[in-house]
Amino acid sequence: MFKIHSILCPVDFSDASRKAVQYAREFAASMGASVYLLNVVEPRPMAVDITLNYVPLEEDLEKAARADLEVVLQELLGAGLKAECGVEIGNPSDVILEKSGELDVNLVIMGSHGKTGLSRFIMGSVAETVVRKANCPVLIVKAEEKEFIGDE
Repeated sequence: MFKIHSILCPVDFSDASRKAVQYAREFAASMGASVYLLNVVEPRPMAVDITLNYVPLEEDLEKAARADLEVVLQELLGAGLKAECGVEIGNPSDVILEKSGELDVNLVIMGSHGKTGLSRFIMGSVAETVVRKANCPVLIVKAEEKEFIGDE
């Protein structure tokens, strides 16, 4: 029997990742698993802003993400689940894969934006990279899909 003991759920606060959190919550509740919520802040390319407009630094983005992630964490804890969260700075797919190994998770549940064509070619697909390289099953949740979990 397949036993889920630990779930990694990357969160970028998109509709797809919010839905992924719902799936992680349901899987964790039914299997008695713990959930680790992860937000990854991508480093800004080194460039000079000649307009001198304020550009948030990674530390500012990390602090904001941590506050937003804490709200999601409290919802899971309030539902009686074992959950933790963290914010890392780096390449999203690399950090997700590294964290899944570090935490020894046996399921990753993450959202996918469903980019196609040129935007996917240029930006790459975090979800696709994680699916190809992960050492455990990966459940991809799309923002617009038929749900198989419901409110009861």
